[in-house]
Amino acid sequence: MPTSRVKRHLAVAAAALMGLPGAAVALTGPAAANPLESHCGNETGNKSIEGFISHEDLRKSLKSIEQSSNGTVSVNVAGYSNQGREIWTARVGEGDTVVLIQSQIHGNEMHGTAALLDALRTLGNNSQRSREIRKAVTIVAVPKLNPDGGELDTRQNARTWSDVVADFPQLAGARTAWNYNTRTGGFDVNRDFNPNLDYVPQSADFPGNSASVGWYITPEAQTARDVYRSLEQEFGTVDVFADLHNQAACYTGVGMDDFTTLSISGRFITNPAQHGNWPKFDYDQSRRVNVAVYDALQSGNSPQSKVTLYPQNTNLPGTALGSFALRGSATILFETRGQTQSWGQKQHGMLTKQVENGLFGIINSITDGTLDNIDPERYELIPERMNVPRS
Repeated sequence: MPTSRVKRHLAVAAAALMGLPGAAVALTGPAAANPLESHCGNETGNKSIEGFISHEDLRKSLKSIEQSSNGTVSVNVAGYSNQGREIWTARVGEGDTVVLIQSQIHGNEMHGTAALLDALRTLGNNSQRSREIRKAVTIVAVPKLNPDGGELDTRQNARTWSDVVADFPQLAGARTAWNYNTRTGGFDVNRDFNPNLDYVPQSADFPGNSASVGWYITPEAQTARDVYRSLEQEFGTVDVFADLHNQAACYTGVGMDDFTTLSISGRFITNPAQHGNWPKFDYDQSRRVNVAVYDALQSGNSPQSKVTLYPQNTNLPGTALGSFALRGSATILFETRGQTQSWGQKQHGMLTKQVENGLFGIINSITDGTLDNIDPERYELIPERMNVPRS
Protein backbone atom coordinates (compact mmCIF):
# COMPACT_ATOMS: atom_id res chain seq x y z
CA MET A 1 0.00 0.00 0.00
CA PRO A 2 1.46 3.43 -0.89
CA THR A 3 2.55 5.54 2.06
CA SER A 4 -0.08 8.20 1.36
CA ARG A 5 -2.81 5.58 1.57
CA VAL A 6 -1.42 4.24 4.85
CA LYS A 7 -1.39 7.71 6.38
CA ARG A 8 -4.86 8.41 5.11
CA HIS A 9 -6.29 5.17 6.50
CA LEU A 10 -4.70 5.82 9.89
CA ALA A 11 -6.05 9.36 9.98
CA VAL A 12 -9.58 8.26 9.21
CA ALA A 13 -9.39 5.38 11.66
CA ALA A 14 -8.43 7.87 14.35
CA ALA A 15 -11.29 10.12 13.31
CA ALA A 16 -13.71 7.22 13.60
CA LEU A 17 -12.51 6.44 17.11
CA MET A 18 -12.99 10.08 18.07
CA GLY A 19 -16.49 10.13 16.61
CA LEU A 20 -15.71 12.72 13.95
CA PRO A 21 -18.32 13.16 11.16
CA GLY A 22 -17.82 11.59 7.77
CA ALA A 23 -15.84 8.63 9.02
CA ALA A 24 -18.65 6.08 9.06
CA VAL A 25 -18.93 5.48 5.32
CA ALA A 26 -15.17 5.45 4.87
CA LEU A 27 -14.41 2.34 6.88
CA THR A 28 -15.59 -1.22 6.64
CA GLY A 29 -16.29 -3.55 9.51
CA PRO A 30 -13.80 -6.13 10.82
CA ALA A 31 -13.26 -9.32 8.92
CA ALA A 32 -15.38 -12.27 9.94
CA ALA A 33 -13.82 -14.99 12.02
CA ASN A 34 -14.65 -17.64 9.43
CA PRO A 35 -12.42 -17.44 6.34
CA LEU A 36 -13.95 -17.15 2.90
CA GLU A 37 -14.12 -20.40 0.99
CA SER A 38 -10.93 -20.65 -0.99
CA HIS A 39 -12.41 -22.92 -3.68
CA CYS A 40 -14.50 -20.04 -5.05
CA GLY A 41 -14.65 -20.11 -8.83
CA ASN A 42 -13.53 -23.73 -9.10
CA GLU A 43 -16.95 -25.26 -8.57
CA THR A 44 -18.34 -27.61 -11.18
CA GLY A 45 -21.73 -26.90 -12.67
CA ASN A 46 -23.49 -24.87 -15.30
CA LYS A 47 -21.53 -21.88 -16.61
CA SER A 48 -24.18 -21.00 -19.19
CA ILE A 49 -24.11 -17.58 -20.83
CA GLU A 50 -27.46 -17.88 -22.59
CA GLY A 51 -28.92 -15.15 -20.39
CA PHE A 52 -26.44 -12.56 -21.62
CA ILE A 53 -27.04 -10.20 -24.55
CA SER A 54 -26.07 -11.55 -27.99
CA HIS A 55 -25.40 -9.30 -30.96
CA GLU A 56 -28.86 -9.96 -32.34
CA ASP A 57 -30.42 -9.40 -28.91
CA LEU A 58 -28.66 -6.05 -28.78
CA ARG A 59 -29.95 -5.06 -32.20
CA LYS A 60 -33.54 -5.78 -31.19
CA SER A 61 -33.23 -4.15 -27.77
CA LEU A 62 -31.75 -0.92 -29.10
CA LYS A 63 -34.43 -0.69 -31.77
CA SER A 64 -37.12 -1.23 -29.13
CA ILE A 65 -35.62 1.40 -26.81
CA GLU A 66 -35.40 3.95 -29.61
CA GLN A 67 -39.00 3.32 -30.62
CA SER A 68 -40.49 3.24 -27.12
CA SER A 69 -38.71 6.49 -26.22
CA ASN A 70 -40.06 8.15 -29.38
CA GLY A 71 -36.53 8.94 -30.44
CA THR A 72 -35.43 10.41 -27.11
CA VAL A 73 -32.79 7.70 -27.23
CA SER A 74 -31.17 7.80 -30.66
CA VAL A 75 -29.31 4.77 -31.97
CA ASN A 76 -26.65 4.83 -34.67
CA VAL A 77 -24.01 2.57 -36.19
CA ALA A 78 -20.64 4.04 -35.26
CA GLY A 79 -18.51 1.41 -36.99
CA TYR A 80 -18.04 -2.26 -37.70
CA SER A 81 -16.05 -5.08 -36.14
CA ASN A 82 -13.42 -7.00 -38.05
CA GLN A 83 -16.05 -9.62 -38.98
CA GLY A 84 -18.49 -6.94 -40.08
CA ARG A 85 -20.82 -6.73 -37.09
CA GLU A 86 -22.30 -3.35 -36.24
CA ILE A 87 -20.92 -1.35 -33.31
CA TRP A 88 -23.81 0.78 -32.10
CA THR A 89 -24.01 3.94 -30.06
CA ALA A 90 -27.06 5.10 -28.14
CA ARG A 91 -27.35 8.77 -27.21
CA VAL A 92 -29.76 10.46 -24.81
CA GLY A 93 -29.89 13.93 -23.25
CA GLU A 94 -28.97 17.44 -24.28
CA GLY A 95 -26.92 18.66 -21.32
CA ASP A 96 -23.61 20.48 -21.55
CA THR A 97 -21.82 17.74 -19.59
CA VAL A 98 -21.11 14.61 -21.62
CA VAL A 99 -20.66 11.11 -20.21
CA LEU A 100 -19.32 8.38 -22.51
CA ILE A 101 -19.88 4.81 -21.32
CA GLN A 102 -18.34 1.83 -23.08
CA SER A 103 -18.94 -1.87 -22.43
CA GLN A 104 -17.68 -5.26 -23.55
CA ILE A 105 -14.37 -4.23 -25.04
CA HIS A 106 -13.50 -7.74 -23.83
CA GLY A 107 -15.98 -10.18 -25.30
CA ASN A 108 -16.28 -12.39 -22.22
CA GLU A 109 -17.15 -9.48 -19.90
CA MET A 110 -20.88 -9.07 -20.39
CA HIS A 111 -22.71 -7.53 -17.43
CA GLY A 112 -22.14 -3.95 -18.55
CA THR A 113 -24.08 -4.44 -21.77
CA ALA A 114 -27.26 -5.47 -19.95
CA ALA A 115 -26.78 -2.67 -17.41
CA LEU A 116 -26.51 -0.08 -20.17
CA LEU A 117 -29.70 -1.29 -21.82
CA ASP A 118 -31.56 -1.02 -18.52
CA ALA A 119 -30.13 2.46 -17.94
CA LEU A 120 -31.14 3.59 -21.43
CA ARG A 121 -34.71 2.42 -20.85
CA THR A 122 -34.87 4.57 -17.74
CA LEU A 123 -33.14 7.58 -19.27
CA GLY A 124 -35.51 7.54 -22.22
CA ASN A 125 -38.74 7.46 -20.22
CA ASN A 126 -40.94 10.44 -19.42
CA SER A 127 -40.43 10.58 -15.65
CA GLN A 128 -39.58 13.90 -14.06
CA ARG A 129 -36.19 12.62 -12.93
CA SER A 130 -35.25 11.37 -16.39
CA ARG A 131 -36.21 14.75 -17.85
CA GLU A 132 -34.00 16.47 -15.25
CA ILE A 133 -31.10 14.22 -16.14
CA ARG A 134 -31.52 14.75 -19.87
CA LYS A 135 -31.49 18.51 -19.37
CA ALA A 136 -28.22 18.35 -17.44
CA VAL A 137 -26.29 15.53 -19.09
CA THR A 138 -25.64 14.08 -22.53
CA ILE A 139 -25.02 10.35 -22.25
CA VAL A 140 -23.50 8.33 -25.07
CA ALA A 141 -23.31 4.56 -24.66
CA VAL A 142 -21.37 1.98 -26.65
CA PRO A 143 -23.08 -1.15 -25.30
CA LYS A 144 -20.84 -3.72 -27.03
CA LEU A 145 -17.57 -2.50 -28.51
CA ASN A 146 -16.25 -5.98 -29.33
CA PRO A 147 -19.19 -7.89 -30.83
CA ASP A 148 -16.97 -10.53 -32.45
CA GLY A 149 -15.41 -11.39 -29.11
CA GLY A 150 -18.87 -11.37 -27.59
CA GLU A 151 -20.17 -13.93 -30.06
CA LEU A 152 -17.04 -16.07 -29.61
CA ASP A 153 -17.04 -15.58 -25.82
CA THR A 154 -13.37 -14.57 -25.85
CA ARG A 155 -11.48 -11.65 -24.37
CA GLN A 156 -9.93 -10.81 -27.73
CA ASN A 157 -11.48 -9.66 -30.97
CA ALA A 158 -11.36 -11.74 -34.19
CA ARG A 159 -8.52 -10.24 -36.22
CA THR A 160 -5.19 -11.68 -37.28
CA TRP A 161 -1.84 -9.96 -37.59
CA SER A 162 -2.08 -10.58 -41.34
CA ASP A 163 -5.31 -8.56 -41.35
CA VAL A 164 -3.44 -5.70 -39.71
CA VAL A 165 -0.60 -5.77 -42.22
CA ALA A 166 -3.11 -5.83 -45.07
CA ASP A 167 -4.67 -2.63 -43.70
CA PHE A 168 -1.33 -1.03 -42.79
CA PRO A 169 1.25 -2.12 -45.40
CA GLN A 170 3.93 -0.05 -43.68
CA LEU A 171 3.92 -2.70 -40.95
CA ALA A 172 5.17 -5.47 -43.25
CA GLY A 173 8.22 -6.86 -41.50
CA ALA A 174 7.31 -5.31 -38.14
CA ARG A 175 7.29 -7.48 -35.05
CA THR A 176 3.83 -8.71 -34.09
CA ALA A 177 2.06 -6.50 -31.54
CA TRP A 178 2.51 -7.73 -27.99
CA ASN A 179 -1.26 -7.82 -27.34
CA TYR A 180 -1.93 -10.35 -30.11
CA ASN A 181 -3.02 -13.80 -28.96
CA THR A 182 -1.95 -16.48 -31.42
CA ARG A 183 -4.17 -19.10 -29.78
CA THR A 184 -7.42 -17.20 -30.28
CA GLY A 185 -6.30 -15.26 -33.34
CA GLY A 186 -7.24 -11.89 -31.92
CA PHE A 187 -6.08 -8.76 -30.12
CA ASP A 188 -6.77 -7.43 -26.68
CA VAL A 189 -8.53 -4.33 -28.00
CA ASN A 190 -8.01 -2.57 -24.68
CA ARG A 191 -4.29 -2.22 -25.34
CA ASP A 192 -4.75 -0.56 -28.75
CA PHE A 193 -5.39 3.04 -27.66
CA ASN A 194 -3.25 6.14 -27.99
CA PRO A 195 -3.85 9.61 -26.53
CA ASN A 196 -2.85 11.00 -29.92
CA LEU A 197 -6.08 10.43 -31.83
CA ASP A 198 -4.29 11.15 -35.12
CA TYR A 199 -1.54 8.60 -34.58
CA VAL A 200 -0.55 6.56 -37.66
CA PRO A 201 1.01 3.13 -36.97
CA GLN A 202 4.77 2.96 -37.54
CA SER A 203 6.86 -0.19 -37.72
CA ALA A 204 9.37 1.13 -35.18
CA ASP A 205 6.66 1.32 -32.51
CA PHE A 206 6.11 -2.45 -32.45
CA PRO A 207 5.85 -4.81 -30.63
CA GLY A 208 5.28 -2.46 -27.67
CA ASN A 209 4.42 -3.54 -24.13
CA SER A 210 1.89 -2.92 -21.38
CA ALA A 211 3.54 0.39 -20.42
CA SER A 212 3.46 1.80 -23.96
CA VAL A 213 0.66 3.38 -25.94
CA GLY A 214 -1.27 1.49 -28.61
CA TRP A 215 -1.71 2.04 -32.32
CA TYR A 216 -5.39 1.92 -33.37
CA ILE A 217 -4.82 -1.16 -35.51
CA THR A 218 -8.16 -2.77 -34.59
CA PRO A 219 -11.47 -1.54 -36.04
CA GLU A 220 -13.04 -1.69 -32.59
CA ALA A 221 -10.50 0.69 -31.05
CA GLN A 222 -10.75 2.88 -34.14
CA THR A 223 -14.51 3.10 -33.65
CA ALA A 224 -14.12 4.03 -29.98
CA ARG A 225 -11.57 6.68 -30.96
CA ASP A 226 -13.89 8.12 -33.59
CA VAL A 227 -16.82 8.31 -31.16
CA TYR A 228 -14.60 9.99 -28.59
CA ARG A 229 -13.16 12.45 -31.10
CA SER A 230 -16.60 13.47 -32.38
CA LEU A 231 -17.75 14.19 -28.82
CA GLU A 232 -14.57 16.09 -28.10
CA GLN A 233 -15.16 18.22 -31.17
CA GLU A 234 -18.75 18.86 -30.08
CA PHE A 235 -18.19 19.50 -26.36
CA GLY A 236 -14.53 20.49 -26.12
CA THR A 237 -13.84 17.81 -23.50
CA VAL A 238 -15.44 14.43 -22.88
CA ASP A 239 -16.17 15.09 -19.22
CA VAL A 240 -16.51 11.51 -18.00
CA PHE A 241 -15.47 8.21 -19.55
CA ALA A 242 -16.58 4.94 -17.94
CA ASP A 243 -15.35 1.54 -19.13
CA LEU A 244 -17.31 -1.52 -17.98
CA HIS A 245 -15.37 -4.74 -17.40
CA ASN A 246 -15.43 -7.98 -15.39
CA GLN A 247 -12.69 -9.50 -13.27
CA ALA A 248 -12.05 -12.84 -11.59
CA ALA A 249 -14.76 -13.88 -9.15
CA CYS A 250 -12.86 -14.57 -5.97
CA TYR A 251 -11.35 -11.36 -4.62
CA THR A 252 -12.14 -9.77 -1.30
CA GLY A 253 -11.21 -6.43 0.25
CA VAL A 254 -9.18 -5.11 3.16
CA GLY A 255 -11.38 -5.35 6.26
CA MET A 256 -14.12 -7.09 4.28
CA ASP A 257 -15.82 -10.31 5.39
CA ASP A 258 -17.18 -11.25 1.98
CA PHE A 259 -16.20 -11.42 -1.67
CA THR A 260 -16.10 -8.12 -3.48
CA THR A 261 -18.74 -7.77 -6.17
CA LEU A 262 -17.17 -4.74 -7.86
CA SER A 263 -13.76 -3.09 -8.02
CA ILE A 264 -13.37 0.45 -9.32
CA SER A 265 -10.44 2.68 -10.20
CA GLY A 266 -9.52 6.07 -11.59
CA ARG A 267 -5.77 5.48 -11.80
CA PHE A 268 -4.23 4.24 -15.06
CA ILE A 269 -1.29 6.60 -15.62
CA THR A 270 1.74 6.73 -13.33
CA ASN A 271 3.32 9.86 -14.81
CA PRO A 272 1.37 11.89 -17.41
CA ALA A 273 4.50 13.81 -18.44
CA GLN A 274 6.03 10.54 -19.64
CA HIS A 275 3.57 10.59 -22.54
CA GLY A 276 3.87 14.23 -23.61
CA ASN A 277 2.09 17.43 -22.68
CA TRP A 278 -1.48 16.75 -21.58
CA PRO A 279 -2.62 19.82 -19.62
CA LYS A 280 -6.22 18.62 -19.17
CA PHE A 281 -5.24 15.49 -17.24
CA ASP A 282 -7.27 15.67 -14.00
CA TYR A 283 -6.73 12.80 -11.58
CA ASP A 284 -8.74 14.50 -8.84
CA GLN A 285 -11.85 14.59 -11.02
CA SER A 286 -11.41 10.90 -11.76
CA ARG A 287 -11.22 10.24 -8.05
CA ARG A 288 -14.42 12.24 -7.47
CA VAL A 289 -16.27 10.17 -10.06
CA ASN A 290 -15.13 6.96 -8.36
CA VAL A 291 -16.29 8.21 -4.96
CA ALA A 292 -19.68 9.08 -6.48
CA VAL A 293 -20.05 5.47 -7.60
CA TYR A 294 -18.85 4.09 -4.27
CA ASP A 295 -21.30 6.26 -2.33
CA ALA A 296 -24.21 5.29 -4.57
CA LEU A 297 -23.65 1.62 -3.75
CA GLN A 298 -23.28 1.88 0.02
CA SER A 299 -26.70 0.83 1.24
CA GLY A 300 -26.96 -1.37 4.31
CA ASN A 301 -25.32 -4.76 3.98
CA SER A 302 -26.39 -5.32 0.38
CA PRO A 303 -24.01 -7.33 -1.81
CA GLN A 304 -23.89 -4.23 -4.00
CA SER A 305 -22.04 -2.43 -1.20
CA LYS A 306 -19.06 -4.81 -1.40
CA VAL A 307 -17.04 -2.38 -3.52
CA THR A 308 -13.24 -2.33 -3.51
CA LEU A 309 -10.47 -0.31 -5.06
CA TYR A 310 -8.77 -1.99 -8.01
CA PRO A 311 -4.95 -2.30 -7.63
CA GLN A 312 -3.37 1.13 -8.00
CA ASN A 313 0.08 0.08 -9.23
CA THR A 314 -1.10 0.36 -12.84
CA ASN A 315 0.46 2.23 -15.74
CA LEU A 316 -1.61 1.46 -18.83
CA PRO A 317 -1.53 4.31 -21.36
CA GLY A 318 -2.58 1.91 -24.14
CA THR A 319 -5.98 1.35 -22.57
CA ALA A 320 -8.99 3.47 -23.45
CA LEU A 321 -9.06 4.70 -19.86
CA GLY A 322 -5.39 5.66 -19.84
CA SER A 323 -5.45 7.43 -23.20
CA PHE A 324 -8.70 9.29 -22.57
CA ALA A 325 -7.60 10.31 -19.06
CA LEU A 326 -4.59 12.02 -20.61
CA ARG A 327 -6.95 13.97 -22.86
CA GLY A 328 -8.85 15.31 -19.86
CA SER A 329 -11.69 12.88 -19.20
CA ALA A 330 -12.53 11.90 -15.65
CA THR A 331 -12.23 8.14 -15.90
CA ILE A 332 -13.59 5.16 -14.03
CA LEU A 333 -13.05 1.45 -14.44
CA PHE A 334 -15.83 -0.93 -13.40
CA GLU A 335 -14.58 -4.48 -12.73
CA THR A 336 -17.68 -6.54 -11.97
CA ARG A 337 -17.36 -9.92 -10.33
CA GLY A 338 -16.86 -12.89 -12.62
CA GLN A 339 -16.01 -13.48 -16.27
CA THR A 340 -18.03 -15.95 -18.27
CA GLN A 341 -15.57 -18.86 -18.15
CA SER A 342 -15.34 -18.88 -14.35
CA TRP A 343 -18.67 -17.48 -13.21
CA GLY A 344 -21.23 -17.87 -15.99
CA GLN A 345 -24.53 -16.21 -15.08
CA LYS A 346 -24.22 -16.46 -11.31
CA GLN A 347 -25.65 -13.38 -9.57
CA HIS A 348 -26.47 -12.02 -13.02
CA GLY A 349 -29.41 -9.87 -11.94
CA MET A 350 -27.71 -8.36 -8.91
CA LEU A 351 -24.41 -7.69 -10.69
CA THR A 352 -26.17 -6.05 -13.63
CA LYS A 353 -28.19 -3.85 -11.30
CA GLN A 354 -25.05 -2.93 -9.39
CA VAL A 355 -23.42 -1.59 -12.53
CA GLU A 356 -26.55 0.35 -13.43
CA ASN A 357 -26.81 1.84 -9.94
CA GLY A 358 -23.14 2.78 -10.02
CA LEU A 359 -23.55 4.57 -13.34
CA PHE A 360 -26.50 6.49 -11.97
CA GLY A 361 -24.26 7.53 -9.08
CA ILE A 362 -22.22 9.48 -11.64
CA ILE A 363 -25.20 10.75 -13.60
CA ASN A 364 -27.13 11.86 -10.52
CA SER A 365 -24.14 13.67 -9.01
CA ILE A 366 -23.71 15.65 -12.23
CA THR A 367 -27.42 16.40 -12.47
CA ASP A 368 -27.61 17.55 -8.84
CA GLY A 369 -24.38 19.56 -9.04
CA THR A 370 -22.72 17.61 -6.24
CA LEU A 371 -19.88 15.91 -8.14
CA ASP A 372 -17.44 18.81 -7.88
CA ASN A 373 -18.05 19.06 -4.12
CA ILE A 374 -16.74 15.55 -3.44
CA ASP A 375 -13.41 15.45 -1.60
CA PRO A 376 -11.14 13.48 -3.95
CA GLU A 377 -9.07 12.26 -1.01
CA ARG A 378 -11.99 10.04 0.01
CA TYR A 379 -10.98 7.86 -2.92
CA GLU A 380 -8.00 6.73 -0.84
CA LEU A 381 -10.39 5.29 1.77
CA ILE A 382 -12.10 2.80 -0.51
CA PRO A 383 -11.09 -0.69 0.71
CA GLU A 384 -8.34 -2.14 -1.41
CA ARG A 385 -9.01 -5.31 -3.37
CA MET A 386 -7.02 -8.31 -2.20
CA ASN A 387 -6.70 -12.00 -2.93
CA VAL A 388 -8.58 -14.45 -0.74
CA PRO A 389 -6.09 -16.23 1.55
CA ARG A 390 -5.61 -19.83 0.52
CA SER A 391 -5.46 -22.50 3.18
